[in-house]
Amino acid sequence: MRNSMSKTSRWLWLLLSIALAPPAPAQDALPQWQRGIEHQRQPDLGDGTFLNPVLAGDHPDPSVLRDGEDFYLTLSSFTAYPGLPLWHSRDLVNWQPVGNAISTNVGSVWAPDLVKHDGRYYIYFPARHGGTEGSERSNYVVWADDIRGPWSDPVDIGLPGHIDPGHAVGEDGRRYLFLSGGDYVQLADDGLSTVGEVKHVYDGWRYPEDWVVEAYAQEGPKITRRDGWYYMVTAVGGTAGPPTGHMVIVARSRSIHGPWENSPHNPVVRTRSRDEYWWSRGHATLVEDVAGQWWMIYHGYERDFWTLGRQALLDPVEWTDDGWFVARGGDLGQPIRKPAGEALQPHGIALSDSFAGGRLGKQWAFYDPAPDEYARIAFGERGLGLRGKGDSPRDSSPLGVIAGDLAYEFEVEMDIEPGAQGGALLFYSDRLYAGLGSNGEQFVMHRYGLERPARLAPGATGGRLWIRVRNDRHIVTIHTSRDGSSWTKYPVQMEISGYHHNVAGGFLAVKPSLYAAGSGTVHFRNFRYRALD
Repeated sequence: MRNSMSKTSRWLWLLLSIALAPPAPAQDALPQWQRGIEHQRQPDLGDGTFLNPVLAGDHPDPSVLRDGEDFYLTLSSFTAYPGLPLWHSRDLVNWQPVGNAISTNVGSVWAPDLVKHDGRYYIYFPARHGGTEGSERSNYVVWADDIRGPWSDPVDIGLPGHIDPGHAVGEDGRRYLFLSGGDYVQLADDGLSTVGEVKHVYDGWRYPEDWVVEAYAQEGPKITRRDGWYYMVTAVGGTAGPPTGHMVIVARSRSIHGPWENSPHNPVVRTRSRDEYWWSRGHATLVEDVAGQWWMIYHGYERDFWTLGRQALLDPVEWTDDGWFVARGGDLGQPIRKPAGEALQPHGIALSDSFAGGRLGKQWAFYDPAPDEYARIAFGERGLGLRGKGDSPRDSSPLGVIAGDLAYEFEVEMDIEPGAQGGALLFYSDRLYAGLGSNGEQFVMHRYGLERPARLAPGATGGRLWIRVRNDRHIVTIHTSRDGSSWTKYPVQMEISGYHHNVAGGFLAVKPSLYAAGSGTVHFRNFRYRALD
């Protein structure tokens, strides 16, 4: 009897353990997006609701401006040039590209603030040479009288010890820049230089010591004025590292000069568990839609997809009776009722390019280009001619596009001149990339940011080659063809889930990319991208 009871107890314990265990994530439990251009996922579900992200893929530090019934957005572009991409929307969900605000390489560009003042548009941003860890740093502004450009050359406004400038107009009518660490400085009336010394105005909000974060890192101040209050929205906790680190913090003041009091609802947004669908949520901008509903746009990492970079997320806001606000979107893993406004279709941008248009499309950007980088480009009957640079992807400034899908494939046709080497990559940075290159006769495999063989034998006569790269949830498979119809699987497959900031730094994302190295020119044709289910 004792043995029978013991067996029963063990079975009861096992059944109870199974019942209490968290369910394993299932493929069919993932959010279900609509599909748009090239089968890319899109946020508008077509039934009056949307599903985050509103801008999939690498769209970090989003800064949004309402201009009448229009909304414009820019974001951190880091080492990609042309940089500071601009997007346009009428409903905060469906976005279309406008262009770029900067083409001159002033370093790694991040945490911009897009504003309009006295009829003129400004973007304030910090930049560093040598990547995000570089020692040469400053803050800049570009301006335009038309949001679609032309934009001015970057104006260096200094402040080398600060990042993340956020523009504000005080109750005195003067202009100010709020900076990381709770500091601020007055701007000249034209907004193109500073006046006086940097002052400290806000000590921030401290989270409990036992919270799992990357670092305190008070940054990203954005100022909004409403009902006689100035609201300062900042981020603390670090933008990468542990999934539970980043968060949205709010303070307010009757005067631009303080004192600033912290919200009793802090943190207004925070990923509380790695089991949530969106990680490291923070760096928010407040915006009011055309019906008077308020929203926050901020960024976050998709669970298990650090490789996609920080994606733009939209979260509804509700104002409390005592003049604070709280977020109402939960963990953003479920559909949310859309903001008011007219949807612009189609959402997003096609990544495919025949290269027959005579100029580089809006989807393309060079990685850390030299001042004369665009001189490498020529268009003709053979498509995009890209003159070789360097010896490998790490020193050739590859051309890349931003992919926002969990699985996708792309292919390209290459006509490789003698002395040149060209290829197709999944490129994170000059330290970390994967893909395949060729001199027309031999292949070189790129993996871990290394080459095998280290160099191709000299004397190749060039040739025509097609390369197809499939990235299916971090599993990379490559096929090649000599005629575009008969394909051969490359004998090595790769796993790239570790190609991200927490491994290699840089705050970047894995991008489908093309490169040309060596002494000749590679001609690219018919770049085709398609998202997979």
